[in-house]
Amino acid sequence: MAFITKEKFLSNEWLTAYTYLILGSIIFAVSDILFVVPYKLAPGGVYGIATVLNTLFGWKISYSTFAMEIPLVIVGTIILGPRFGVKTIVSIATILLTVWVMETHIVPGYPKVIADPMLNTIVAGVFYGIAIGMIFKSRATSGGSDIIAMILAKYTKLSLGKLVMIVDGLIVLFTLVQPTETGAIGWEFAIYSLIIIYIEGKIIDMVVSGANYHKTVMIVSDQYESIVSKIKGDLKRGATVLTGTGAYSGKERKMVYSVMSRRELEILKLHVKSVDPEAFVNVTEANEIIGKGFKSLNEEEE
Repeated sequence: MAFITKEKFLSNEWLTAYTYLILGSIIFAVSDILFVVPYKLAPGGVYGIATVLNTLFGWKISYSTFAMEIPLVIVGTIILGPRFGVKTIVSIATILLTVWVMETHIVPGYPKVIADPMLNTIVAGVFYGIAIGMIFKSRATSGGSDIIAMILAKYTKLSLGKLVMIVDGLIVLFTLVQPTETGAIGWEFAIYSLIIIYIEGKIIDMVVSGANYHKTVMIVSDQYESIVSKIKGDLKRGATVLTGTGAYSGKERKMVYSVMSRRELEILKLHVKSVDPEAFVNVTEANEIIGKGFKSLNEEEE
């Protein structure tokens, strides 16, 4: 861990990172107690396990989570080394403290704030996504299943992303042991939990990378000069001309590569259609764009 100087401590980057971290952790904790625990949902993580334990044995969420988080951090540090950093510890502590305050003094008994279970699930997914997205944006994690996945990744050939999905998926299945009001297997708990995970993932992407308003376009055309002129002149965007060889014809072809907004892309497509109706156009989502004209590399926190 790098030494934090006074200048860095007072810098805008440091302040922004910890603002995201603390707010995200508080939102996560509040969302868990208000929207997840009352409906016995477990969308992954140690808080999902804590919800099931609360349902089965009446244990407080904060106490159960504390009992799981602390050993995980210690074991993770021993096995993986000090990879978690101060931010992850701060996130875990903030969430634990907020959960304890919520369930002890503000909303004891975990009452249902939203009566409709599907609406509650959607709201939970949105707020979970915002919270975890803010934590990720601060370059930290909320601990829990992330640590488990990192430990397993060291001893298996599976990727970290797949292991996180496996761990969270097993935790979701853990909800099946919870009894429903009719005494049947609680499939609805698992289904609602999976919906939360899906919504949460979409919102995390939006928070971390921003709403996806940009497209990457690659155009193969003999009229590449006209297309580049349109991009540079009218759309005020940059473009790169690449040289390739057609696999079928064996002829040298030019390809124009550029990134632009959806509106700009529609304007460009009309121009391409007018100058070369036979052009090959490939459009893909631009999830994160760093460089001149977009977000600078200097904005990325080290």
